[in-house]
Amino acid sequence: MIDRRAFIASSASFAAFAQQPVTPVAAITSSVMLWTLKGSFEEKLEAAARAGIQSVELVGEHAAWTPAEMDRMKRLARSLKLGMDTISSTPFWSRMPISMVDPSQRGNLLKEVAKNLDAAARLDVPMLLLMSGNAIPGRTYEEQWASLVESAKRCGDLAAKAKRILIVEPLNTKVNHKGYFLDSCVAGLRLMKEVNHPHVRLLFDLYHEQVQVGDVTRTLREAMPFVKVFHIADNPGRNDPGTGEMNYPFLYKEIRKAGYTGYLTMEYLPLGDQVKSLIAAVDSMRKAIA
Repeated sequence: MIDRRAFIASSASFAAFAQQPVTPVAAITSSVMLWTLKGSFEEKLEAAARAGIQSVELVGEHAAWTPAEMDRMKRLARSLKLGMDTISSTPFWSRMPISMVDPSQRGNLLKEVAKNLDAAARLDVPMLLLMSGNAIPGRTYEEQWASLVESAKRCGDLAAKAKRILIVEPLNTKVNHKGYFLDSCVAGLRLMKEVNHPHVRLLFDLYHEQVQVGDVTRTLREAMPFVKVFHIADNPGRNDPGTGEMNYPFLYKEIRKAGYTGYLTMEYLPLGDQVKSLIAAVDSMRKAIA
């Protein structure tokens, strides 16, 4: 890890960048998922800032940081005029016994969520990802669904005490996440209605939903009251919006028409220069919702 002073000194573009005006606050906030970018954590932050993005989303990067490193990374993001909007509440969900769909693992799940809620408070991050975990062979869907609902309610109570929001993320199982239990926003919407908790909301990944189910616009319209974050990538390939079959200008307009005021987060694998790619993606999004 390098400290902020060394990072700034080593960046030839930073002095010029620091003179740029702050990206204006908007009803819809642009963000980028940092795992999709290349470079060190500091370099990823700078790339996001150079692209004019307003905020960044992490997964488990914070899990290896000491409290002092958390403070330093928070200061660095702020010096680049970036917010941090999301981290994971269960960064090691695929490797630890912390599944939402297994009642025997609920105690571990709640401890992990509580620990990462503390990290979110230190980083001043308002939202945390919450993953269902993989389906359990030999258990009925109804048994696992009941556990998912109860786990979401219990985690939501922890989030309420911490004054944070948990965003549940459905993932496609056809291409990227074989075996994952909550595999569509259609199911995610059902979960939101059954859990009915103000601190549990939905992450609507447009790419995952297109891969798994399609009919994205219809589900988007119905789910909108529960959505705090949209993830953006095109299909096939999970690359830049506009490189595949999805009509993102239309989807952006649908999102804006519904009065949405949350985050639109780029979570795609850039083709070519990542800063130029993000600039083009965010400019297209802002033009569509203007």
